[in-house]
Order: sequence, then C-alpha cells, then structure tokens
Amino acid sequence: MIYQIWQAQQDLQFPMRAFAESAGRMLRQWESVTNSVPLAAPFVRTAGAAMELIAHSRTTHTRPDYGFRSVQVGNRAAAVTEEVVHETPFGTLLRFAKDTPVQQPRVLVVAPMSGHFSTLLRGTVETLLPDHDVYITDWVNARDVPLSAGEFAFDDFTDHIIRFLEVMGPGSHVLAVCQPAPATLAAVAVMAEARNRATPASMTLMAGPVDTRVHPTKVNDLAKSKPLDWFETNLIGTVPERYAGAGRRVYPGAVQLQAFMSMNLARHMKAHRTQFENIVAGKVEEAAAHRRFYDEYFAVMDLPAEYYLQTVQRIFQDHDLPRGELTHRGRRVRPEAIRRTALLTVEGERDDICSIGQTMAALDLCPNIPLGMRHHHLQTGVGHYGVFSGRRWATEVYPQVRAMIQANS
Repeated sequence: MIYQIWQAQQDLQFPMRAFAESAGRMLRQWESVTNSVPLAAPFVRTAGAAMELIAHSRTTHTRPDYGFRSVQVGNRAAAVTEEVVHETPFGTLLRFAKDTPVQQPRVLVVAPMSGHFSTLLRGTVETLLPDHDVYITDWVNARDVPLSAGEFAFDDFTDHIIRFLEVMGPGSHVLAVCQPAPATLAAVAVMAEARNRATPASMTLMAGPVDTRVHPTKVNDLAKSKPLDWFETNLIGTVPERYAGAGRRVYPGAVQLQAFMSMNLARHMKAHRTQFENIVAGKVEEAAAHRRFYDEYFAVMDLPAEYYLQTVQRIFQDHDLPRGELTHRGRRVRPEAIRRTALLTVEGERDDICSIGQTMAALDLCPNIPLGMRHHHLQTGVGHYGVFSGRRWATEVYPQVRAMIQANS
C-alpha cells in the first residue's frame, strides 16, 4: 500500500501546486507593473515567492537533462553528444561523445541506483569530460520497466557493469560512486578471475560501503536495526496500473528521498527559507542555483525490490564482501584475483553516510594488486557529496583520479 498512499497524496496535492504555479506566473507579470507602487511591490514579490516554493516542492519521476553541449578540450571547444552504446530494459550505457580527434582514456562512471537518476553525477562527469572519454550507467526508473523484462537483482547489477566494460573494450577504466562500490569491486574480481580481456586498467571507488562494520553511521545502524522482513513489509510497494511497470515490486524513490531529507531536515528547511528571501530580494543567480539543485534532488526513481533488499542484506546486514562470503551467480567473489587493475579509494573526512575506513577496506581485500598500484585519498573538509561534486572534488580529489588513470593508460 505504500506506493498507493504516496500516489494518492501526489494526486490530491496536484491541483494546489498547479494553482500555485499559475498564480506565481501571474504575480511575476504584475511585478514589473507594481515596482512603482511602494506598498504593492513588496506584497507581490512576497506572494510570488510563496507560490514558487509551493509549486516546486514536489517530486517528479522524469530524468533531468545532463545538459552537456560542449566542453573545452585543450585550446578548442568540442561539441558533446549523448550516444547510446548499449541498452537493456534496466539500464543504458551512455557515452558523452566529443567532436575531437584526440584519443582519451575511456572511463565508465558507475552511478548509484539509490533513488535518484544518474544525472545526480552531472558534476562528476563535467569534471572528467575534458580529459576522458566518459561513459555512464544511465539506470532506468523501475516503474517504467514492464514485468515482462523480469527481475533485477544484485547479480544483475554486477552483470551490467561487466557487460558495459566489455562493450567499451580492453584498457578502459571504471569509477564507482557511493552505493555501487561493492558491486563494482565484485565485477572486476569476476572479470579478473575469468581473465576477461575487458578487465579495467584501473578502478576508483569513491565513498562506497565496502565494509560498513567500520565506524558505522546512522544509515548503517538503521540497516541493521530491523530484520529484512521489516524492510520488505514496510518499504516495498507495487507500481500502480497507470505506469508501464504496473505490478512490479519496487522500493519507491520518494521513500528514499524522505529518508535522505530527514537526515538533514534543518539544512533543507534553511535552504528553502533562504530561497524565499532570495526571490523576494531579487537575487536571481542564487535563486536559480537553488532551483537547479532541488529540481535534480526531487527527481526520483524507483528501485527494483529484489535489488534493494539484496543490497540491504548482503552489504549492510551480512557484510558478505569483507567476510569473503559474497557470491556471483553461485560462485564466491574473489577480490584477491585482481592483480593488474590499479585501485584508488576516496573518502570524505565529514561523510555521515559512508564513514572513514569503509571504502578504504577495499585495499585490504585486494592484496595481490602491487602496492604501487594501490592508493587511498582522504579528502579533508567535505561530506559525502563533496567527495564527487563541487569545488573540492574538482580541485583536490579529481587530480588524484586523473593521475591514477593516466599512470595506468
């Protein structure tokens, strides 16, 4: 019933938000007229700001645009086009192809399947683009996947990474952000043991839960506080009839969004108060930045139930990977089989989702990678998102990633 209750709430609130959006447009048109009326102008701006906040406080299930049109490569601007390289019902291997003859290292960015679209890593990709041939796992909203496509479980996620790397070809590199770090490590281990020619030359794991027994966070404690049956009973819903994936069991992205927001509720409330003040004060750039962030943040995607539940159990409850018990298609995953793939782990000093040590644990799980090819970077002064987006990512973390990729290309 969880999905039906949420959908009913959205349907009931739709008329109010539609009215607020229309009223906001009308008030913005009046604003220029009332600027010469001292008493009316502040009222119109204040009412317009209120209407905008009401209209935009909604979730959507539409993937935002990546928005890349060109990028500076060397001393010239190169046009960027999105190219579908490989496609399955659950995910697309998307390439940001550049109009340039320069051969650059191929990098697969493995985005999390955790309630948001892969566009959440727009800033990560933007920084990588000038120096690399960038591909990304563009996951599909589970509510749009027909039941006829079958299930999508943890092993299927791992298989997608393997298949995408095979399509990209030998000598590629892989960079996983947050949640997919364990699956990416598993994929590379499986490929290495099979002596797959497409085994990546390097692997970067950023703020990912490789071993959540290390300095557990509130997120980790929550995952262990309830039995798996509780998660299935209370957090799994069924896609309503109106959507292509009708009947599919999913973990609704809206539920995940609520969980994320509750962790930093005061910060989100402050951000919206500041947005109200910015609109009233006419601070156009600040207001636009807020809109861009929350348009992305409120764009949610549903997760296949089997993938979500297996991730909770295997990664957060049973710790299968660090205990040497993780399996793929019935066979034990052996990170020690990785010998020729360089490894870089990256963590944030203030990360309250994936704490210090949880990602670095991958280094100990891969003892047969030569010491000179195993690296760790702890980024000071950043939380979870600062590891892969923002100024510190671009100026301090990225140089470490770029140097490692270049050294192994």
